[in-house]
Amino acid sequence: MSEKLDRRKKYTRMVLRDSLIELLSDKPITAVTVKEICELADINRSTFYTHYSDQYDLLKKIEDEIIEDMNEYLSNYSFTKEDEALLMTQKLVEYIKDKKLMFETLLNEKGDSTFEKRVMEVAHRFVMKNTMATSNIDEHLSGYLSTYIISGAIHLIKEWISKGMKESPKEIAELINHFSNRGLSYLQG
Repeated sequence: MSEKLDRRKKYTRMVLRDSLIELLSDKPITAVTVKEICELADINRSTFYTHYSDQYDLLKKIEDEIIEDMNEYLSNYSFTKEDEALLMTQKLVEYIKDKKLMFETLLNEKGDSTFEKRVMEVAHRFVMKNTMATSNIDEHLSGYLSTYIISGAIHLIKEWISKGMKESPKEIAELINHFSNRGLSYLQG
């Protein structure tokens, strides 16, 4: 009996999550109501409130789930050298491609900027920590450099998503890696 309830609970949360993501593709979270989410999910409001306090709570739970999933996914890989950092970046981009609709919605201009910051923290933890550990850059400056590189990479990924993800994750990872390591000199040769 409890297995049936667990499946029903998972289904309800999935439908509510998918409904919110669909609504967020058209408008910001501030314009989304619980009533709209419930109508789209075909679930009554009391059921919604059994799981979430409001639309912001639902969004936070979705973001928490993605960040936790990203951490678990990237923890499966251990890369310590520069060429291995490229593979880590590729794994991160592959993850984003696998969850295209979710990232497309949560990283768009209507999305919550805190999610982008949280993605940047994950990227920093997995991609930049190894690069910075092997560099000779002053610790104070390394924070600025990593922020510059990661924010540029996130915006490059947002651009890639908005243009339909035509390049492979490997190609995007190589671009990020080249821009990060060689900057504008990449364009000159």
